[in-house]
Amino acid sequence: MKAMILAAGKGERLRPLTLHTPKPLVQAGGQPLIEYHVRALAAAGFDELVINHAWLGQQIEDYLGDGARFGVRIAYSAEGEPLETGGGIFRALPLLGDAPFLVVNGDIWTDYDFAALRRPLPAAAHLVLVDNPAHHPHGDFHLHAGLVSDASAAQPCLTYSGIAVLAPALFAGCQPGAFKLAPLLRQAMAAGQVSGEHYAGRWVDVGTHERLAEVERLVMEPR
Repeated sequence: MKAMILAAGKGERLRPLTLHTPKPLVQAGGQPLIEYHVRALAAAGFDELVINHAWLGQQIEDYLGDGARFGVRIAYSAEGEPLETGGGIFRALPLLGDAPFLVVNGDIWTDYDFAALRRPLPAAAHLVLVDNPAHHPHGDFHLHAGLVSDASAAQPCLTYSGIAVLAPALFAGCQPGAFKLAPLLRQAMAAGQVSGEHYAGRWVDVGTHERLAEVERLVMEPR
């Protein structure tokens, strides 16, 4: 199974850190955010990675190189301008192949064990959901009996972690350009084709300076 790290975001809320540094290379605990993913994926047995980038993306390529020093092979999908999550993944599909692949947002930090996702995909997508953080109290999706459905006022929801396994068929009929992933997922949910799991471990969406400081604290404290 291949894995894709989404690294095309501009990270405007982390300015001035991201004025001259791409968000995935912002450091926490003395290590760039994206390096945590690369090392964790390698440890989980993923040796073929695809990374998309846009804003200052050459810096990401210069830092990670071909991945050899991490024990992986890295291919890059450069975007002239951000294509959003769906469009970025669609553009990278030729690099990802015909089998289901793992995808992880480059701007999260977590201790999730990616090896848990190296198993057959029973549906069009499998999402890892987490408890709702303070900045996103209402969550995204409902999880029941291993299936994920769209948010409803009558149902408790969890937050999408930015970690998933996707089947290439999820993008059937899509066209090149910028588009979001969520509508594709909701369409698959309506057909009962999205499975999920609830992860209760450590996870941070590193979108602000305050949350970056939280990662710094988590990295330094003993497990």
